[in-house]
Amino acid sequence: MSFEHQGEFQSDDEQLYRVRHSLAHVLAQAVLQLRPGSTLGFGPPIKDGFYYDFALSEPITDADFPEIERLMKKILKSGQRFYQENLPKSDAFVRLAEMGEPYKQEYAEELCDKHDLDSLSFYRNGSFVDMCEGPHVDTTKEIPRDSFKLRSVAGAYWRGDSDNQMLTRIYAWAFLSKEELDSYVQAYELAQERDHKKLGKQLGIYTIDNDIGRGLPLWLPNGTIIRDELEKLAFELEFQAGYQRVSTPHIAKQELFFQTGHLPYYAEDMYPPMELVEQTDQGEKVKEAYVLKPMNCPHHHKIFDAEPRSYRELPLRLAEYSHVYRFEESGAVGGLVRVRGMCMNDAHIYCTEEQIKSEFRNVMELYADAYRILGLESYYLRLSKSDPEDPKRKQKYVDNPSAWIKSEAIIEELLNEMEVDFVIGVGEAAFYGPKIDVQFPTVTGRDESVSTVQLDFAVPARLGLSYVGSDGLDHVPYCIHRAPLSTHERIVAYLIEHYGGAFPTWLSPVQVKVITVSDQFHDYGRKIVSALRARFIRAELAEESDTVSKKVRAATVNKIPNLLIVGSQEEQDRTVTLRRYGIREQLTLPFEQFQDSIQQTIDQRAPEFRVFEK
Repeated sequence: MSFEHQGEFQSDDEQLYRVRHSLAHVLAQAVLQLRPGSTLGFGPPIKDGFYYDFALSEPITDADFPEIERLMKKILKSGQRFYQENLPKSDAFVRLAEMGEPYKQEYAEELCDKHDLDSLSFYRNGSFVDMCEGPHVDTTKEIPRDSFKLRSVAGAYWRGDSDNQMLTRIYAWAFLSKEELDSYVQAYELAQERDHKKLGKQLGIYTIDNDIGRGLPLWLPNGTIIRDELEKLAFELEFQAGYQRVSTPHIAKQELFFQTGHLPYYAEDMYPPMELVEQTDQGEKVKEAYVLKPMNCPHHHKIFDAEPRSYRELPLRLAEYSHVYRFEESGAVGGLVRVRGMCMNDAHIYCTEEQIKSEFRNVMELYADAYRILGLESYYLRLSKSDPEDPKRKQKYVDNPSAWIKSEAIIEELLNEMEVDFVIGVGEAAFYGPKIDVQFPTVTGRDESVSTVQLDFAVPARLGLSYVGSDGLDHVPYCIHRAPLSTHERIVAYLIEHYGGAFPTWLSPVQVKVITVSDQFHDYGRKIVSALRARFIRAELAEESDTVSKKVRAATVNKIPNLLIVGSQEEQDRTVTLRRYGIREQLTLPFEQFQDSIQQTIDQRAPEFRVFEK
């Protein structure tokens, strides 16, 4: 049994795990010396280092890092040994109370109650004592003093629950040598150059305006082009897969979300209701409460319910790109990844129990097709289940244990039949059923859920949805919720960082920039632009009176994939000289051949420009 919150990090290198775990204790020891009266939360190793959560007596910022690191190195040099001690649970509770550690005491009592423990483990190094099962190094001298670096300070709710106290989390990198640390930090800093917030501004993709509201992005022309291309891709894949498109309003009566069960579960994530006075057909005035929809499923359920349904219509696949609104905590909102207004690539599949596996399989194949086209290869699947031992289970999940067991078994069986690797995330399920989350690594090394597919065994019955089966009786359908391209906000943030802003031609806001060697060739340049735009290719002429090198540099900064350089020889021969982003070699070819080649490159959504021979 582990007594610290370990996150998802499990190292194959036991010594690295011990080093990171021990450094977390050393960090806590240093902080308690510098901020007497502070108390502790969790302090686990993670996949690139460790962190520790504190309720601080005085704030800490990154300006304090040199002093904290100096003290940590002093502790390492002193050669403190790590000693383990097991205490009966009653003695452990007394010790934690005497230590003045309320968060540790709360967690200790929960562990003993949840797992019927009789004793708890503590580790001591020097004057520092922490409730912990280990493992640790034998002595702090085993840890190289130049193998770690404090990284950042962030806020973190105790136990990840926004109802709890906000703690201060200090992150750090840690490896087995200075060389490994330096290499990782250098890669991390290079990755920061791909940060979607930085590139989103530089490339004119989106903006956030305080007068509009926090977490409500405004899509600029370049960003809107990317959105349009992603929607076009989704429309094509979904059409081929038998989806039907629908459209729904942005709001609905609050009562609908009580019927579905989203309320009260989802109340904290919704904007407050709008109360209106309406007049009935009988002339009576009644109050009605409306809400911005946080999801599309209730609206789609009502479309399913709009007419009698037969088993012959199933599976029925309803798809929509639709805006939804979720009230993220102010501290969590940032960039495009955490927003309050988003446009979702949503769909709901209504099916029989016998069709669940085949529909899930079809959805996973659609996901794979979309990721292949987008050039995304590094991801893994997480089967997100409920947590039957969670004390707040009835507040988080539909209370139907047998349905949970059955539905989770169906999805796990399918993944095993498909022979795909997956991990299990206990406590990560939706309130109405299990789900498969597609986890992508970000440029900073964190994993984010970009896409999801969920099995809903509960809400259709709540709304009285039914179809007539082959036996002539009414049956309740299952509902599969899926969003392969996530929301525009999240997928575009990920793609910006994945491509470093240098999108493939089909997805690039400007696909071709025409650069003339002097103003006298502008007419030829305009003819090229006009011919390309007639084919709906996004081409522009660099009209500014700069040198060719300055025009090329400006286009490169904007990461335009294809530059056409034209001058006297090109005009005479009706050719263009092609220069591609990130490629030194230039290629001169007939303009007609370039038109056909770039058209096919775009139509095929090819990752690179190809020259096609006639």
